[in-house]
Amino acid sequence: MTNDSRKYQRLRESMVKNQIEARGITDPKVLAAMGKVPRHLFVSEALMDQAYADHPLPIGEQQTISQPYIVAHMTEALRLGPDDRVLEIGTGSGYQAAILSRIVFRVYTIETIRSLHMRARKLFDDLNYSNIVTRYADGTNGWKDESPFDAIIVTAGAPEIPMPLVNQLDIGGRMVLPVGGRLTQDMVKLERDEDGIHQSMLGGCRFVKLVGEHGWDK
Repeated sequence: MTNDSRKYQRLRESMVKNQIEARGITDPKVLAAMGKVPRHLFVSEALMDQAYADHPLPIGEQQTISQPYIVAHMTEALRLGPDDRVLEIGTGSGYQAAILSRIVFRVYTIETIRSLHMRARKLFDDLNYSNIVTRYADGTNGWKDESPFDAIIVTAGAPEIPMPLVNQLDIGGRMVLPVGGRLTQDMVKLERDEDGIHQSMLGGCRFVKLVGEHGWDK
């Protein structure tokens, strides 16, 4: 192991202990994934030493990589299992999809910005994250051909819940997404059973806009 590898491993361990466990995240699968995925590779070289800090970072195209705690919080809320198929709307840096891929059977992730889509796809290949399937498209329409999904995660703020995504959630499925205004949102969790959709709130948050047919206009 190189000196850099040891340094980043120590930073990951500190991130998991002080930012994630300390705030109540207990799912061992989430903690293990956050402790393994090299977050510093999902940001620019200039920002690598800040990659494990307790805040989001810019990734270009006016987008961000989410704060580590938010990634862990949303992932834990999905109650994921090893056989799950998960749809992510908003690939961005690729970090959230990478975390999901260490927990579930397959991740389907959609990005509407081509440069981010291509960068994330190359990184997944370089890291041999072979259970991540990528697509360049309007994520607010979901991925109907691969539905239904056991879980759906939206990593951008929507003005309202996109119904195509709700319709692609399997019975027993869970969806987590930020819903609200352009600047601040509430984290919403949906659960689908035989009786319909049940909604709960997970607290306030702040995400970039979800752009698309069932989101914000550009």
